[in-house]
Amino acid sequence: MGRRSRGRRLQQQQQQRPGSAEDGAEDGGKRSGAGWEGGYPEIVKENKLFEHYYQELKIVPEGEWDQFMGALREPLPATLRITGYKSHAKEILHCLKNKYFKELEDLEVDGQKVEVPQPLSWYPEELAWHTNLSRKILRKSPQLEKFHQFLVSETESGNISRQEAVSMIPPLLLNAHPHHKILDMCAAPGSKTTQLIEMLHADMSVPFPEGFVIANDVDNKRCYLLVHQAKRLSSPCIMVVNHDASCIPRLQMDVNGKKEILFYDRILCDVPCSGDGTMRKNIDVWKKWSTLNSLQLHGLQLRIATRGAEQLVEGGRMVYSTCSLNPIEDEAVIASLLEKSEGALELADVSSELPGLKWMPGLTQWKVMTKDGQWFAAWADVPHSRHTQIRPTMFPPKDPEKSQAMHLERCLRILPHHQNTGGFFVAVLVKKSSMPWNKRPPKLQGESAEPRGPVQPGPADPMGRSVSHPLELESKPAAGISDTEATERAENLENNENKKDGVCGPPPSKKMKLFGFKEDPFVFIPEDDPLFPPIQKFYALGPSFPKMNLLTRTVEGKRRQLYMVSKELRNVLLNNSERVKVINTGVKVWCRNNSGEEFDCAFRLAQEGIYTLYPFINSRIITVSMEDVKILLTQENPFFRKLSSEAYGQVKDMAKGSVVLKYEPDPTKPDTLQCPIVLCGWRGKASIRTFVPKNERLHYLRMMGLEVLAEKKKEGAVPTSESAASPGAPEDKAGAEQGAE
Repeated sequence: MGRRSRGRRLQQQQQQRPGSAEDGAEDGGKRSGAGWEGGYPEIVKENKLFEHYYQELKIVPEGEWDQFMGALREPLPATLRITGYKSHAKEILHCLKNKYFKELEDLEVDGQKVEVPQPLSWYPEELAWHTNLSRKILRKSPQLEKFHQFLVSETESGNISRQEAVSMIPPLLLNAHPHHKILDMCAAPGSKTTQLIEMLHADMSVPFPEGFVIANDVDNKRCYLLVHQAKRLSSPCIMVVNHDASCIPRLQMDVNGKKEILFYDRILCDVPCSGDGTMRKNIDVWKKWSTLNSLQLHGLQLRIATRGAEQLVEGGRMVYSTCSLNPIEDEAVIASLLEKSEGALELADVSSELPGLKWMPGLTQWKVMTKDGQWFAAWADVPHSRHTQIRPTMFPPKDPEKSQAMHLERCLRILPHHQNTGGFFVAVLVKKSSMPWNKRPPKLQGESAEPRGPVQPGPADPMGRSVSHPLELESKPAAGISDTEATERAENLENNENKKDGVCGPPPSKKMKLFGFKEDPFVFIPEDDPLFPPIQKFYALGPSFPKMNLLTRTVEGKRRQLYMVSKELRNVLLNNSERVKVINTGVKVWCRNNSGEEFDCAFRLAQEGIYTLYPFINSRIITVSMEDVKILLTQENPFFRKLSSEAYGQVKDMAKGSVVLKYEPDPTKPDTLQCPIVLCGWRGKASIRTFVPKNERLHYLRMMGLEVLAEKKKEGAVPTSESAASPGAPEDKAGAEQGAE
């Protein structure tokens, strides 16, 4: 019976289907009129509670409410940022302005005139642009195919980041310099992290800046997204870790043979939030918005910000940001943090740091509303039954003098209608002294770390809770007496394990629950390793080459890839393998050839690490002209004789194996490419080829004025590192992997 009835139902459905399709076609006009598109009902951009809440809080200047709501209902303009640290940034800007933007003039798509992209007035050096083109139009319209392909390809190469305008603000306000130790607490998906890496590499002639970025995210999967973003910039100064930001462990560094706690010069604290400032791109928020999200997130946001403040060095700067307009997630967190800090933190006045940016001052008064619309103006008004949902830290400071001293008006609120952006909140904090619960008491040798819990729960925890804050309990001993104990214990562990062989494995599961994938260890190459001398000889590496910073991800067996980190990150890795779950670090500099032993060196150069390595290489460098570069990037395996006589003279007597191809710009010819290019190549028996990922290849060709759209259609014509093998290059597959990775 069951089978028969199923068959009957199926028949009925098939009979009905043609009719229903016709009906759909007939009343298609009616459907689209009712807001149907592609079979899904269009989300109505209305939320009465949202409007009631923000009108009551007066977050928008008088007379601007309709513009504010109108802007929220419009789609967000596309924005892009040219990565500033690459020497190619000026060339890309030149290429964008003089070629792609010119082609967009007087263009109409679906009856809508395309506005030529404009630079963001407040972003330095015209390196960020916005346009009224939505992503959908960019992808679908044939007139924009060339521009879209340019954006996709340059994004893959790491020369352009497609990033929302307001999200570019926090890294700019951090004011990071190449010597700063930077922590990005909630870093995924990584667009702000890439901005920070650029700041480290402000001077391209320095391959290893003193500073570094530690990018953290609590979500294991999102950490890999973060790795992908960071990898595009090929920096040896970035480390991706996987921890809950509200209790991210304290790290240690070896300073002149002594263990010291690592305090950061700059901390970016872009916390998880309800995201009601993102309504223009996340239209789901219209339907789902309620104050409950903010009330639930407030505690976590405060814990993350507190943990950040604890790890900030005195005199350091921390930026707290959210893409929410709700004061419960914004000013309430800042006010509570300032109150807890008892003068250790203060809000910096950054009003003059981004000229051209329009913003509103932070609120000094606000109220709390429950999800069903009930208002509370003070903690005293909250009934006991609501105490788990509403906390005292959500209200503005009671004492007007205290409130005035906090200068909450120094926070920046970005409203969507002022500069056609998303909604955003930023506060810049400066640390004047240690947090009150971190002030180190005098060292008493015989005292144990036992009575550490409720030493001073009263003043140190004004959050109005009876239980002492677990985060603070954890941090008190970390910076108090037990520092020395923890350090000695760590030293013993490190001496037993790491110092012996430079292995920084993941922490044992007893000490820390490992979620997600189990990572391979980071193994530093020992000083007397027989692997290194042939490499040093083959590439004539200078004596200043920091071979101690070379690492691999293999404990036993053949080491296939060699990576490089800065000496500061090496220090962090070696001294914290028990404490921290590292997802990724280092830039790949060498790959093993399958049959490398028949050459003088078993390792060939990797393109992604060539700008880090190049300053140390003194041999196997071929200086090439612009015409040579075009030949090398457009032909599969050009014979030596196709190169210019200068390049031919250098290559003909060279031994087979990996080479560096260097183009130096000619300042006397301003029309030619004015940025240096370094490429990895392979010198075969009679031909030469480059090992460059496809998108990077297209990037260089574009910079030299070659049109590359035609190659897209006949993929075989694009000489990619994935294509046919050269007789002189063993393990060409690895070249392709290099691009893929």
